[in-house]
Amino acid sequence: MAKEGNMEYTLSRRMGHMRPSAVRQILKVTEQPEMISFAGGLPAPECFPVAEIAQSVERVLGEAGPQALQYAVTEGFSPLREKFAAEMQSRGVAGTAENILVTSGSQQGLDLIAKVLLDPGDCVLTESPTYLAAIQAFQAYEARFVPVPMDAWGLVPEALEEAILRERPKLLYIIPNFQNPTGITLAAERRRAIYDLALRHRLVIVEDDPYGKLRYRGTEIPPIAALDHEGLVLYISTVSKTITPGLRVGWVAGHPTLLRSLAIAKQAADLHTSNLDQRIVDRYLTDFDSAAHIEAIRRLYGVRFALMDRCLTEEMPEGYHWTHPEGGMFLWVTCPEWVDAGAMLPHAIERKVVFVPGKDFFPDGSGTRYMRLNFSNATEEKIQAGVARLAEVAGQAVLQAGR
Repeated sequence: MAKEGNMEYTLSRRMGHMRPSAVRQILKVTEQPEMISFAGGLPAPECFPVAEIAQSVERVLGEAGPQALQYAVTEGFSPLREKFAAEMQSRGVAGTAENILVTSGSQQGLDLIAKVLLDPGDCVLTESPTYLAAIQAFQAYEARFVPVPMDAWGLVPEALEEAILRERPKLLYIIPNFQNPTGITLAAERRRAIYDLALRHRLVIVEDDPYGKLRYRGTEIPPIAALDHEGLVLYISTVSKTITPGLRVGWVAGHPTLLRSLAIAKQAADLHTSNLDQRIVDRYLTDFDSAAHIEAIRRLYGVRFALMDRCLTEEMPEGYHWTHPEGGMFLWVTCPEWVDAGAMLPHAIERKVVFVPGKDFFPDGSGTRYMRLNFSNATEEKIQAGVARLAEVAGQAVLQAGR
């Protein structure tokens, strides 16, 4: 039940299982003057190709204005689907435009997959921790979550097999590259082991890869989808991290039979992804050097991670440690066992620095001793100042715990 004034609204049962996005709530705090945010998963705005997008808009409207402003087919703009299929091929995944469904950001891909595959009570296996907006998407369809442990090399296959045998899950949701929130990358041999388990048990894998192009050190690893010849993997990606999130364009790659069901669900949701946005992305990818643009993003994020890592090493008190990602936008801080990161947050806000407490990345709300830090959206100056403020709060938390 929700109440506004004298009006009471009877909400659906599923709303009782859903919780608001902690990141979206915290982002309201970042509007305060002098606040330094390590909270949101925001790309660096100085990397947005504003001039190139402006030219793309002008060309789209000049060459095909009426068509670009018209309704379009649900599956997506054909030339863009072909480009996304070519991108998949460059990642080692066979397929054509028939294997691509364009979505309104990768978040819609999660929603459509949940709508099509999940009934109330169905089990979803996830990494522990996992992406909080995926938790939201699956909660909307009353899924039952079972977390699978991770270590420094990603999800543990032996633990996955135990969970499969015990829980009989409907699907596995996984972020192999620079995982959100931990920044960990799933090792190549584990990708093979996980796919082999899925093949043996006929388990659908939802492979979420928004960050895969953002590697700034180490060697690229082919996606799990590159191993798949049975139609078990639904691969999700987006242009939000490589072009701009303001153009709400993502895609799902998978077997055409399953994509047809997703397209039917999408028709009920929004008819189709913005025709104009799709054509702008297509024109940008046609006319401009997107590879050089991505390389510039990689260099910048590599510099910002290295700086945050150095500042944490110099400033944080004993007992705190963190991951060292090879790409992406986040690192994951483990606090001493007796420190609650959520309890630290109000004190951090007082010091004008903000992060996301780790418990929000666990379906059951556990993981109170963790925090996620974003380094892509803070300048070098703000990283230095923000880590210094955070270290003060972290030190106070240790003192207050009497350790």
